[in-house]
Amino acid sequence: MDASVSTLNTANLPLLDIDVLRTFVAIAESGSFTRAARQVHRTPSALSMQIKRLEEILGQALFVREARQVRLTSEGEVLLGYGRRFLRLNEEAVQQFLSPALEGRVGLGTTDDVGTRILPGVLSRFARSHPAVQVDVVVGSSEQNLARLDAGELDLVLVTAGNHNQPARGEVVHTEPLVWAGREDGVAAHRSPLPVALANQGCVWRKTALDALDRAGISYRVAFNCDHCSGQEAAMMADLAVAPFPRSLVRAPLRRLDRDGLPALADYQIVLVERARAPVSDALGGYVRSALLELRDGASARAV
Repeated sequence: MDASVSTLNTANLPLLDIDVLRTFVAIAESGSFTRAARQVHRTPSALSMQIKRLEEILGQALFVREARQVRLTSEGEVLLGYGRRFLRLNEEAVQQFLSPALEGRVGLGTTDDVGTRILPGVLSRFARSHPAVQVDVVVGSSEQNLARLDAGELDLVLVTAGNHNQPARGEVVHTEPLVWAGREDGVAAHRSPLPVALANQGCVWRKTALDALDRAGISYRVAFNCDHCSGQEAAMMADLAVAPFPRSLVRAPLRRLDRDGLPALADYQIVLVERARAPVSDALGGYVRSALLELRDGASARAV
């Protein structure tokens, strides 16, 4: 009885219109009904009516209207994540049937921190949509993979960049704060000199962390060197050291060390560099962008 009632209630839920969701996302990303109206080729009053109807359907206010802009409510932030995913899924479904069939090989280079977060989903979706394309993945440092790209061994690479070395080429596809991290019940953050776990020379995280410590006048020693973030994570979990880490990767038994007297760290960027425009690498690049956008949406939803 309960199961049938539950099924009936679910079946009676209203369906969200994709055009209205597209309007909602355009307003949220532009911060203006007027700018969004130009993007979707409708009048601001038409957009206002669409959003009013959407708010009535969901029973929630989605925007706070201010003098020169609009901003999302907390409920609007949640819907933005769903809206973006819905639009991406719609695009993926349409491409599955209408896009020309792709075949061939594409080489992708990535750092391990990016690869562990997005590659399983990217490769799975890409394989379903383009089964005739062979994807070869190389995990290495940003410098190594850029050299492989220039040598013609890879077609596109994901590299990291920071405020001190903005990329001369490529497209910034993700920005994320670096934070200090260590074991929840650990004492490494209170040792002097401060033990830090870092990647080798050339790593953006390394330079960002050491520059911050130098500016703050904090004495340190490099207690652990490893080019893989899993190695840094192991050093933190063993309470051997603290480390600069992407905010989204800090999870129990690790914690952020915001209140432990350590200097703030800058954001870092993930940059997508393509050797030459080609249908296969363009298609894979689209899946990478979508996965990184989902990563950002997930982080935003957890922060709400």
